Amino acid sequence: MIKGRLLAALIFAVTVLLVVVGTRWPIPSAAAYAGGEQVVRTASTPEAAVNNLCEKIRSHAWDDAYNSLADKARFSALDFQHDLVGTYPGLLTYSNLDSFEMQPLHASASEAEIRLRLKWATVVGPSVVTRQLRVVRDGDRWQVEWPIASQPPLAPQVIPVNYLRWDVIDRGAGDDWGMQNVDAPHVRIVDMHPVQRAEGTVILGELLNDDIYPAYVSVTATLLRKDQTAIASEGSFDKISHVLLPKQVTPFLIQFPDVTLADVGSVRMTPFSSLIATSADPVIEIQGQHMSPAPDASLSGQLVNQSGQVANIAHVLATFYDQTGQVVWVADQYVDRALLPQTPSPFNIHIPEDLARKIASERTVVASYSFRGAES
Repeated sequence: MIKGRLLAALIFAVTVLLVVVGTRWPIPSAAAYAGGEQVVRTASTPEAAVNNLCEKIRSHAWDDAYNSLADKARFSALDFQHDLVGTYPGLLTYSNLDSFEMQPLHASASEAEIRLRLKWATVVGPSVVTRQLRVVRDGDRWQVEWPIASQPPLAPQVIPVNYLRWDVIDRGAGDDWGMQNVDAPHVRIVDMHPVQRAEGTVILGELLNDDIYPAYVSVTATLLRKDQTAIASEGSFDKISHVLLPKQVTPFLIQFPDVTLADVGSVRMTPFSSLIATSADPVIEIQGQHMSPAPDASLSGQLVNQSGQVANIAHVLATFYDQTGQVVWVADQYVDRALLPQTPSPFNIHIPEDLARKIASERTVVASYSFRGAES
């Protein structure tokens, strides 16, 4: 037993040593392919210049990335960083550049145009940002001109606050309330049906907060075989608005990958709710909403934060219905930047081509999260 412990300790120590050595003094091949992308050492081509810039962004070397730009005199290093990850905290603030793709569009002896797709890894999935870059030649090297997106400053103003707010007071340890506490809000499923998709079985539906208090909600679905044995259980995560004000409705979509609908005999749904302290602010208005038809079907528009506070994360959730009013599909998009007061921010939600022709109407809701709490 003692020899086994000594051997385990030795293996652990050697492993830690190798990790430290590999981290501090990586071999050239490991450094050249860090993160799955080849790092080009010299910017002798337009693609090499863009590659080097992206590698600096990936490692959060903001100053080095800024100093490599050809047009850095037009803006500051902080402006460059804010243009990439946002001025106020949002999804991109706490994300990392996962990968990038370059598509050469035009090239001459002195300049080139490249379409760059940056794929950021966020806590709610990938976020893809596309930029059109101009790359110019300076002697024997190439430099990127960064197309910084300027944002107009907010005008000084006073915004009246007249929104509803709910607070929750529960029984404390010293309170003589017996076992009494505030009951959870009453919620119910108003629509539910399974559909077969290429990736597996999908449960679509809508949930209603049927109470006079706001609720934090979630839904769990269990697929049962014809003999009533369980196949799998899954819960709703991001295809749902978790905070519902009184009488509000949220769609939900629950995915069961690799499960064939023909094997499902029935579905057991379990809604969940709990009281939550929240308010009806910030109010996010949807403007210019437009549905583009197939083959490149999408729902687009602009979000406008009508309040006086910053909404750090906004979640756009769209429910699509057929002519009978049945839910056809549920799709969403997280806006990767914070919504500033009175400042429009675009969104675009992709719709599967085979479902787009069945859609007769849609309903869109926006849930938001601010550092002071979740709102809906």
